[in-house]
Amino acid sequence: MDISLSGKVALITGGSRGIGLAIAKSYTDAGAKVMITSRKEDALREAAMSIGKDSAFIAGNAGDTEFAQRCVSATLEQFGKIDIFVNNAATNPYSGPTLDVSESQFDKTFQVNLRGPLFWCSQVWSQHMKDHPGVMINIASVGGLRAEGSLGVYNLTKAALIHLTRQLAGELGLTRVVGIAPGLVKTDFAQMLVDNYGDSLAKRLPRKRLGEPQDIANLATFLASDAASWITGETYVIDGGAGVASGAM
Repeated sequence: MDISLSGKVALITGGSRGIGLAIAKSYTDAGAKVMITSRKEDALREAAMSIGKDSAFIAGNAGDTEFAQRCVSATLEQFGKIDIFVNNAATNPYSGPTLDVSESQFDKTFQVNLRGPLFWCSQVWSQHMKDHPGVMINIASVGGLRAEGSLGVYNLTKAALIHLTRQLAGELGLTRVVGIAPGLVKTDFAQMLVDNYGDSLAKRLPRKRLGEPQDIANLATFLASDAASWITGETYVIDGGAGVASGAM
């Protein structure tokens, strides 16, 4: 099976580190050109240097719909098309009981994690994929499929993103829309969870380790490729077997 993205162009939000950067590198290794975006220009410049010549970057807030419009336009101007769009940017300003979240924390979480992805997809669709079908990949979380103690608000956004994936797949037809729901992955974003729960969780997993950004990137590369051309509307859990961990020896 040939997993190739040769001649493809990808736009990736939250692409300066962690899962987003791993996806960008995997895409270029598979032959694609990538536009990455995140809030900090210095981090993006460093990331682009590590990716190589087939990359470019634009700094901005993923929750800003005006920036989404500009970024999509800039990607089309620079590369001529967008074949793959990855909604990876996310935030989590609050951890604790769901009913104790402040309005500002709630609004920020939904602005970046759900409102943002919806309107990024809208811009990619209206500016290009409506007439040139491609692939949209939403990075959700296993938390969107279950209840957890202190991440209820964050997980609400990811549950909605999983449903948005199915909804858009039904509406957009030839443009495939797929999701990825990672478990605990060793990234800066998840550092608190890794530091406090990582070792104990890894011991219970069938594979005896936490996820690496590359694990998610491998799946994202397959889903973006023509090898996955009959897949749309589904969100794929990749969590090292956490869902069956209670039965692991």
